Amino acid sequence: MSYVHDLSPFILKLPETALWGDQFGFRWYGFSYMLGFIVAYQLIKWLAQRQRAGLTTQMVGDFITYAAIGVLAGGRLGYCIFYDPNLFFSFKSSFPFWGVLAVNEGGMASHGGVIGVLLACVLFARKHGLNYAYLLDLAAITGPLGFLFGRIANFINGELVGRIAPESFQYAVKFPSDILNWPQYQFDRLSTLTGVVENLGVQASQWSTWLANFRTDPSAREQVYSVLYRIIHEIQNGNGAVKQLIAPALDARYPSQLFAALTEGLISFLVLFFLAGKSRKPGFIAASFGIVYAISRIVNEQFREPDIQIGYQLFGLTRGQWLSVGLFALGVGLMFYWSRTQSQTVFGWRRGESVRVGRR
Repeated sequence: MSYVHDLSPFILKLPETALWGDQFGFRWYGFSYMLGFIVAYQLIKWLAQRQRAGLTTQMVGDFITYAAIGVLAGGRLGYCIFYDPNLFFSFKSSFPFWGVLAVNEGGMASHGGVIGVLLACVLFARKHGLNYAYLLDLAAITGPLGFLFGRIANFINGELVGRIAPESFQYAVKFPSDILNWPQYQFDRLSTLTGVVENLGVQASQWSTWLANFRTDPSAREQVYSVLYRIIHEIQNGNGAVKQLIAPALDARYPSQLFAALTEGLISFLVLFFLAGKSRKPGFIAASFGIVYAISRIVNEQFREPDIQIGYQLFGLTRGQWLSVGLFALGVGLMFYWSRTQSQTVFGWRRGESVRVGRR
């Protein structure tokens, strides 16, 4: 039997208030970003000490701040631009009021984060007279660690779910969060939840009435969504009966978030860290990141469900795969460009020799 996902996205949930309701607190997703920045700071500081390539240990904190802003702003704006532009025009009366700021609606786009970090490195390099390509190398080495923590957080949140897995796949996972898509995309499946809602004290006749009036009555639509969120919250809070009742109605899926944590995160980091051990020209690691991450993402997207509002695109590829094709081409082009234009050499961390990298 497949595992029914029952993990809570909260490490610590704050008491309910009129301002933010009952869905505000310290989340695993935010913790993953914080952990990624802490690890990046320590690793970049270690590399800066060994390579002595212009970035002093005193500068590392400011550099991480620039990169963090680039990741957060670029990642969120990237999601809104690439996946859901309607968020720019979505406004609510409750916190955080604007769809762009509602990170729980869709989350972040890694390709947008890459663009944000690139701009941050260029700005920081201009301010301090450093080589922007070398700064990109540092960001590229640590970036996969952020993906590692972030994809694990995606799994805990029950988001970015995988494609439906065959019955023979023993590590499949059923995500209760799937039911939030049913009203818009698979409406008829809502009737399979009758036994579940009855367990929560909602009469079957009342549930049927709400479903019958869903498209014409805003209050009925609100009640349906309220019950769906309640089902998910009950499972996250340990209601075993609801978890057992909903299991037959859910699809068993690949845990693609964990596949991504391994491929886009750990394996990509090990490859780039190994390459950074040898002397090279600035930009080589950043270009290699574009190639390695793109390949990992293209492969992993074969197990990940495409964004439901977009679906599959040309040649049956997802939006994430096409963006990765572009990133791959950019990585190849930049590797060729930087190999011709960069005259300096950065010694690998294995040697730790002193070197001066000028601004380019």
